[in-house]
Amino acid sequence: MTDEIRKWEKRDSKALGDHRIFQLREDRVINPRTGNEHDVVVLECPDWVNIVALTPDREVVMINQYRHGTETVELEIPGGMMDSHETDPVATALRELQEETGYTGDNASARQIGECFANPAIMNNRVHTILVENCRLTHEVQLDDGEDLATHLVPADDLPRLVKEQKIRHSTIVAALHYFALEP
Repeated sequence: MTDEIRKWEKRDSKALGDHRIFQLREDRVINPRTGNEHDVVVLECPDWVNIVALTPDREVVMINQYRHGTETVELEIPGGMMDSHETDPVATALRELQEETGYTGDNASARQIGECFANPAIMNNRVHTILVENCRLTHEVQLDDGEDLATHLVPADDLPRLVKEQKIRHSTIVAALHYFALEP
């Protein structure tokens, strides 16, 4: 490429709405190539965590969950939003894993293995992928009123096939599983 893409100047920004799990804003921006002004919409979202929870038998703790956007039940790994007071993605992941599945693991070695943007075209948040090893069922599930999950153990070796067969379709979950596949 010979052309350098430059950051667009933001001239104005206004809040359009607060919708509990995201805020909607409209920015007035200048295209540096043309000088023209444009209105763009941004979803301000908290960062998310996705957890690859691996048992001693190399099974991954997965969940089935209904998704309202697509009106489908999706096979996913556990995860969730970072609360406003949370700053450590690993700590958030350990909390979410226990709440959603009842599983806990080797907290001392839990670590971030990847980070990506959910959808940088319209969203401002990051998705952190956390690996937790030696997971075992140790607690009762503590679902929020708006959650309905079913937990399953899936052999780690089956994950590429499940993605290829479109049994796993959530894009940030696919990204998280790619980070897991890159682990030594």
